[in-house]
Amino acid sequence: MVGKSSLSRKTFLVFNYTLFLILILLCFYPMWYVLVQSLSTTTPAGTALFWPHQFTLANYFQIFRIAGLFRAVFMSVARTTVGTTLTVFCCMWLGYLFTKEQMPFRKTLYRMLTVTMYVSGGLIPTFLVMRAYGLVGSFGIYVLPTMVSGFFVILIKTFVEQLPGSVEESAMIDGAGTIKIFLRIIFPMSLPVVATIAVFASVGQWNAWIDNMIYNAQMPNLTTLQFLLHQYLTQAERLTQALQETGADIDMDFVLTPRGVRMTMTMVTSIPVIMFYPLLQRFFVKGLTLGAVKG
Repeated sequence: MVGKSSLSRKTFLVFNYTLFLILILLCFYPMWYVLVQSLSTTTPAGTALFWPHQFTLANYFQIFRIAGLFRAVFMSVARTTVGTTLTVFCCMWLGYLFTKEQMPFRKTLYRMLTVTMYVSGGLIPTFLVMRAYGLVGSFGIYVLPTMVSGFFVILIKTFVEQLPGSVEESAMIDGAGTIKIFLRIIFPMSLPVVATIAVFASVGQWNAWIDNMIYNAQMPNLTTLQFLLHQYLTQAERLTQALQETGADIDMDFVLTPRGVRMTMTMVTSIPVIMFYPLLQRFFVKGLTLGAVKG
C-alpha cells in the first residue's frame, strides 16, 4: 500500500514538474526568440530559432544611432517617473479619504469613481476636453490624466481599511492631524500596496504611446520611446534604408533587415521593464493578497 502511494506521488510530481516546465518555456521562449533574432545577421525567417546565427551586435550599434532615440528615452523615463509619483500619491490620498465616514459625499463620489472603470467618454470628447484644458502639445498630457485611477483607489481603500485602527486613534489623541497621520503612519504602513500600484503605473507609463500619437504626434521634443518604436515598427523598410544610407562606417557585409530592426527595438524598450519588475515582485504579490481580502 505504501509502495503504491509512493509511486502515485512520484508520478504526480513528474507530471506536475513537467507541466510547469513546459509553461515556463512557453512564457520565456518568445522573449528569447526576439533576443536571438536581434543578435543574428541577415537570415531567412525561421533559421535562428534557439541560438543567434552568426552572432553580431551590429543591429544594436545602428539602432542607437537613430536620431532622437536618447531624447525619446529621456522623455519616457521622465513621464514614467513623474507619472508614477503623481499616481501613487494622489491615489493613496484619495483612497485614504474614502475610508473616512466624515468625508462629504463619500459614497456618491466613490460610486462615480467606480463608474469610470467601466465607462469612458470616448476619443473625440476626451480630445476636446484635453484641448480645452490646454494639455495638447504639452508634457502634462502624459501625467495629469492618469493621476487618479479607480482601480488603484479601490485597491488602496480596501488595504487601508484592514490596517489597525488603534494606531490612527492613538496618533489623533496625541494631536496629530489627518495629513500628518497619512504621511507618518498610513503611507509607511501601506508600502506593499504602494509598490503594487507603482508597478502597474510605471509599466503603464513606460509602455504608453497612444496619447503621444493622438496629442503630441507633431511635437518631436515630446516623442516617447514607445511611440518611436511604433513608428519604426510600421516603417521598418524606410528605417533600414535610411540607416544604410547614412552609416558611412557600417560594415557592408552586414545588411539590416526590417525584422532585425523590429526585434532590436523590441528588446531595447523591454529591457528596463524586465529589470525593474523583479525588484518589486515580492511587494507586488503581498500588496495584491492583502488588499484583496477584507475581514
